[in-house]
Amino acid sequence: MASGTKKKGKGVSDLRAANAVNKKQVPWGTLIAVVVIVAFAAVVFGYYIVKSAPQREQEAREESAAAFQPTAKNPDPSKDIEGVVIEEIEGRGHVGPDERVAYDTEPPMGGPHESVWAGCDGTVYEEGVRTENMVHTLEHGAVWVTYNPDKLDAEAVDLLKVRVENKPFTVMSPYPGMDSPISVQAWGHQLKVDSAEDERIDQFIAALRTNPNTTPEVQASCTPPPGSFDVDNPPPFNPEDPGKDAKPMDYNGDAGAGGMAGQPGAGQSVPGAGNKVPEDK
Repeated sequence: MASGTKKKGKGVSDLRAANAVNKKQVPWGTLIAVVVIVAFAAVVFGYYIVKSAPQREQEAREESAAAFQPTAKNPDPSKDIEGVVIEEIEGRGHVGPDERVAYDTEPPMGGPHESVWAGCDGTVYEEGVRTENMVHTLEHGAVWVTYNPDKLDAEAVDLLKVRVENKPFTVMSPYPGMDSPISVQAWGHQLKVDSAEDERIDQFIAALRTNPNTTPEVQASCTPPPGSFDVDNPPPFNPEDPGKDAKPMDYNGDAGAGGMAGQPGAGQSVPGAGNKVPEDK
């Protein structure tokens, strides 16, 4: 009987050595680093998508509303927007910082106002601002977005903010006690809506912001003169009745009240300003 050779099995020490080699061959540190980087990138990208969504959606709304910009053939496109109220405003007189105006709409869409205008270049005020200062911004061509803080939740307020922030001649503030959740004003024009998603808000802004056919003081500034109005600490909204001494809506008193006479945008039209609008293409 032929004798065979017995093969030796691997010993425990040999297996340990082989495992050690295999472990050294797998770059676990690199793999973990790559996984971490990919996960972080996914988080950053997801965050950007979520945070940029309101702005991207607003760009789409503005693009859609661009058809409502004024032209020579259609100088006031807001007339084509359902629900817009238009009134002829007679009074443009200036009042002092301690005087009130008996406005006939809430919020006002024009009328006598304080000689100093509120900052209105994409400004969002978290608290209500003195009405007489805000009305002056309308005379300069700004669109004033207001909301009733008791009728609108934070998400809806944010949806309004994206329409205003960093947008020239656009301003926003709460208006306590207002009869509708949202109201948008330009000089002699007003639109009240229930939802911040209403596309008519964007149409209104496109039609009337700095519209030379409806703005009393074309090319006037939205930046108050230095030291005249504190954007970070504005005069507060006054909910009380203006009283019997309030100036009437047809008041056309001294445009220089409050020491602002002679400054462009302080009760006078800017020289050279015209009512020209683009021709229809």
